[in-house]
Amino acid sequence: MASINLNNVTKSYGHGAKALQVIHGVTAAIADHEFIVIVGPSGCGKSTLLRMVAGLEEISGGEISIGARVVNQLEPAERDIAMVFQNYALYPHMSVFDNMAYGLKIKKVPVEEIRQRVDKAAGILELGKYLERKPRELSGGQRQRVAMGRAIVRQPQVFLFDEPLSNLDAKLRVQTRLEIQKLHRELGITSLFVTHDQVEAMTLAQRMMVMNAGRMEQFGTPAEVYNRPATTFVASFMGSPPMNLIRQGPNADFGGTPGAIMGIRPEHLQIAASGWQVQVETVEMLGAERLVYCRLGDEPLIVRTDESDACPALGATIHVTPRPERMHWFDASSGMRL
Repeated sequence: MASINLNNVTKSYGHGAKALQVIHGVTAAIADHEFIVIVGPSGCGKSTLLRMVAGLEEISGGEISIGARVVNQLEPAERDIAMVFQNYALYPHMSVFDNMAYGLKIKKVPVEEIRQRVDKAAGILELGKYLERKPRELSGGQRQRVAMGRAIVRQPQVFLFDEPLSNLDAKLRVQTRLEIQKLHRELGITSLFVTHDQVEAMTLAQRMMVMNAGRMEQFGTPAEVYNRPATTFVASFMGSPPMNLIRQGPNADFGGTPGAIMGIRPEHLQIAASGWQVQVETVEMLGAERLVYCRLGDEPLIVRTDESDACPALGATIHVTPRPERMHWFDASSGMRL
């Protein structure tokens, strides 16, 4: 097992004036045994960054280290990593056992050791009774566990996960997330996990790297990212529903710096007898809670309330108040936290 260090890593396609830069100077230190999630919208560069760590993409600048070795010039097979992809990439004509054992056979690992490693991985992933089955006889979740088992038996220094849950339905995603958490607790292997799903990021990460347009906007624990977003992008991307972001001005005076942007999460607003005057546009029921969509002047505003609270009528004018200690301020030009 090993740490991972990214030092001013860049990636460009093409050369000279026509070069398109897609990764802009990412620097991050990932400790041995850490589980790091790289999260961001489609096209933000998160998979490209992961593939550069894997050696599947050449880096244009900077340095990547795994353990004590700089791996910029090393082939993927020399980096001692194992990768789990979005598509399971299983051999359909092979049994589960043979799929998991294939990489070890290529390396000419002794037969008895192969059996021991596969049996151990199958036990961890609860695949023992499926070892003689073909992939077509398995569910999507079981196939993904086989793909993870194939990575485990290699006993790598680093696991790389590239959106491995995207092909699973909602219930299976939750179940497989729990299995990945359990797997990391048992094996403790340094892991990078790419996803566009911020719920996956919040539930899996020990720390998360939030990417936007090829740049790392914030790197911190889920609590740090959620409670103290570094930029308006992070504030709007992390959270469901997202943070309310309203520009300070004559129609929305919050007592802050003129022209700044005020942020407040929907759960940190409450309906009250006085406060900001808003008009209710729609109400969304979510079981134990509801989301009240309002308008504050020209600005949209979402309020999260408990299902036991009185439900405001559509079109009604109500008042809401924020928790002052939960208000966030951002620079209107740069989007950076003030």
